[in-house]
Amino acid sequence: MHDVVIVGAGPVGLLLACELGLAGCSVLVLEREPEPGTPWRTAPLGIRGLFGGSTAAFDRRDLLAPLLADAGVVLELDEDPAPPRGVGHFAGIMLDPANVDLAALPFRLPSPVPDALMTSLDVIESVLAERAAKVDVEIRRGVTVDAVTQDDDRVVVHSGADEYVARWAVGCDGGRSAVRKLAGFEFVGTEPQFTGYTMVVTVADPEKLRRGIHLTPNGMYVQMHTQGHIGMTDFDGGAFDRAQQPTREHLQAVLRRVSGTDVTLSEVHLVSTFTDRAMQTTSYRQGRVLLAGDAAHIISPLGGQGLNTGIGDAMNLGWKLAATVHGYAPDGLLDTYTRERHPVGAAALDWTRAQVSAMRPDAHSQAVQGLIRDLIETVDGTTYVFQKISGSWIRYDLGSDQPLVGRNAPDFRFADGTRLGDLMQDGQGVLLDFSADQSLRDSAAAWESRVRYVAGTARNDLGLGAVLIRPDGTVAWAGDDRTAFEQAAGRWFGEAENR
Repeated sequence: MHDVVIVGAGPVGLLLACELGLAGCSVLVLEREPEPGTPWRTAPLGIRGLFGGSTAAFDRRDLLAPLLADAGVVLELDEDPAPPRGVGHFAGIMLDPANVDLAALPFRLPSPVPDALMTSLDVIESVLAERAAKVDVEIRRGVTVDAVTQDDDRVVVHSGADEYVARWAVGCDGGRSAVRKLAGFEFVGTEPQFTGYTMVVTVADPEKLRRGIHLTPNGMYVQMHTQGHIGMTDFDGGAFDRAQQPTREHLQAVLRRVSGTDVTLSEVHLVSTFTDRAMQTTSYRQGRVLLAGDAAHIISPLGGQGLNTGIGDAMNLGWKLAATVHGYAPDGLLDTYTRERHPVGAAALDWTRAQVSAMRPDAHSQAVQGLIRDLIETVDGTTYVFQKISGSWIRYDLGSDQPLVGRNAPDFRFADGTRLGDLMQDGQGVLLDFSADQSLRDSAAAWESRVRYVAGTARNDLGLGAVLIRPDGTVAWAGDDRTAFEQAAGRWFGEAENR
């Protein structure tokens, strides 16, 4: 019997498997597809954007370098907080990075970790699969799940005559999740307004389409940098999504209507459809079955929130589930997964709904779009949207008035150049003691197998004496009160070991 069975070997399932494997859990991943690397996961259709919280997560597990290398990105560490290198768009309205007010971003420190990185699902999955093998995660492909049963002690995932038994199961099997349906999760939300298309085509007259994102009175089209890679949205109520295979004639008709041109498609090589259907489970846990990523929430690709929200789910759940498996989790720790991540998923759904409302081809929505465009062109507007896209707005309610607690930790750097990202590669919590307080060191020793104690002078300690950081990178406590530290450590890391 395994500790955890994960259904789905996409980025979220593989990252969760790596987190659990790193923590010493026995993990089995089941994947329906017989082989990795389908054309829909490689560039150009598989291109995705990773934003601040996700790039930081990969950095903290020493997984970012191969993604940067594949993207041809070379980074240098500045002495001052750098402006964002990429900020994205809202409803097709591009943001100007120069308009981001760095002073308004909470607790931003110099870091070589980019705010945004374009990569592909195939590259992410390849990097994670390599790491999974190193931490003894088993991946079985070509397995279709057709039943999930559980009792007080175990979960059984069924595939035909085969049974996969574990103490816990996690569905990371996408928007049409079999685990979600079979385990009886409640799934609620809103129906689609449009059908979206992303395709690789040969355009007979490419000069008729402008590069970049273009909102039109009939929808939106995107001409990517790669020749013939085009995206578009058609406000048909989602009627065409996966209902039938789009023909060249259909795609050409939609593109002509949306772009307002008489462009001609001479050949279609690849095409995929999607909608803005926005759905979420009411809980991310049913007994011994949990959900993460698209299995828990279907988020429109607008703004690139789906993958990044799923990565946040995996990082939040991994260490909590591992602590539960090993028996040192404090009471209620696993329940904080839904409590912390469900509001983040709900906010991402509303973010995409807001974009769709501004994109609709009617007079009222077009008026709203004009207003939003004016606001986004201001410094405050750009900064606000950047915070939403990057995830820097996220702050879990951990019951503390200290403004850093509950946020993703800044990339603290010690005088010798050691960064927080260097200290979290083993998946443990970290206590950064900038004051080298002997009493705090003595207290931290009681959790020494779960929390790494590091003392030293920081180049910028943000005026704090010490900071306790959970394995997912969230600040659990900050200050200089030893008693408050012990309470926070007990809350997140269980009972003290040496008392």
